[in-house]
Amino acid sequence: MNRQLELLAPAGSLETLQVAVLYGADAVYLGGGSYGLRAKAKNFTQDEMREGVKFAHEHNVKAYVTANIFAHNVDFIQMEDYFNFIKDIGADGVIVADAGVFSVAKKVLPELEIHISTQANITNYHSANFWIEQGASRIVTARELSFAEIKEIYDNIPNEIPIESFVHGAMCMAYSGRCLMSNYLTNRGANQGHCAQPCRWQYHVVEEKRPNEYMPIVETEKGTYIYNSRDLCMIEYIPELIEAGVTSFKIEGRMKTPLYVATVVKAYREAIDTYIHSKEQYEIKKEYFLAEVGKASHREFTTGFYHHKTTANDQTYTHNSYVRNYEFSGVVLDYNDETQIVIVEQRRKFSVGEELEILQPKGDCIKFTLEEMWNEDQELIEAAPHPKQIVSFKIPQKIFLPAIIRKFDTTIGNNLLV
Repeated sequence: MNRQLELLAPAGSLETLQVAVLYGADAVYLGGGSYGLRAKAKNFTQDEMREGVKFAHEHNVKAYVTANIFAHNVDFIQMEDYFNFIKDIGADGVIVADAGVFSVAKKVLPELEIHISTQANITNYHSANFWIEQGASRIVTARELSFAEIKEIYDNIPNEIPIESFVHGAMCMAYSGRCLMSNYLTNRGANQGHCAQPCRWQYHVVEEKRPNEYMPIVETEKGTYIYNSRDLCMIEYIPELIEAGVTSFKIEGRMKTPLYVATVVKAYREAIDTYIHSKEQYEIKKEYFLAEVGKASHREFTTGFYHHKTTANDQTYTHNSYVRNYEFSGVVLDYNDETQIVIVEQRRKFSVGEELEILQPKGDCIKFTLEEMWNEDQELIEAAPHPKQIVSFKIPQKIFLPAIIRKFDTTIGNNLLV
């Protein structure tokens, strides 16, 4: 295999960017306050974008900036200034979907990579070659494609053009994300980054002359969440993705927590590296990799369109909830090799006597029972209930930073929570 594979991770904030980089991403994608499709994410100030790109480059990781809205006339007023800023901070590429935005990017950023977003709905090699002829340097395939269709695109475009495909995360019910439900129901433009996700809502029918009588919409006998897709998970299909010609493995999730990003990025990093090193070992460890990504909050999994057109098995009709078995309990700020003491910033309550796990960028996950804990005044405490409370405790094993504390919630188990 001569192609250089890339694991591309989401960065919804500076903290998650740093986590993605240190947990194994080859590249990250991030958005500023404008022109991206995740306006509800924390996103980056200009100072944070500059710092994030610098941090990525210091670790030999690339940084791509999203500008993949479908633009209206008003959106172009300051667009050249924004692209000049992207050039100034040294970003490696920009992700676009709109032809008008592409033309501005090509004018202002002639030396920068321009990636054609999945929003552009590239479902065939003719469309791919059209964009390549305009100067696009990467094709992000539509999510509606099978392995065979991606392979056909790969076989009919120039060898130097990488193909990027989503391999993990939330799926949209609308074709290539082009949806007007949010605009219509909430006046929030999905194609400009403000989607309210009405596809996750429960719907009923109201008859005109019976305004207070709600009749359920039943697509199956089980429920009424008729638009609600499961989450994509392709960690068991690394060989098939590579064989189809996918070069960049893209994880969705710019609105996810550092725990989610760390968990999923590390699992895919290990899966890809294991496959490259030993195909036999990859096959042996596939269940382990699947279990690891399952520790991040997620909807039930699907393989989307990769194998076939979607069926009822790729939707969840009974609820719009997540599988949440593990809580994001804290971030390890420091570890002292001599004293074996870790300093932790709490993110969710944990207590003495509970079993915790330390997810670290290198090495295996460390499981332990918390026996003693101190507050900032070095007083023994039984619990850390306060948001961002600083606590310390002893771990007789070297910790690689930045490490994350997670806790299996025995009251949740495999149940689904909103």
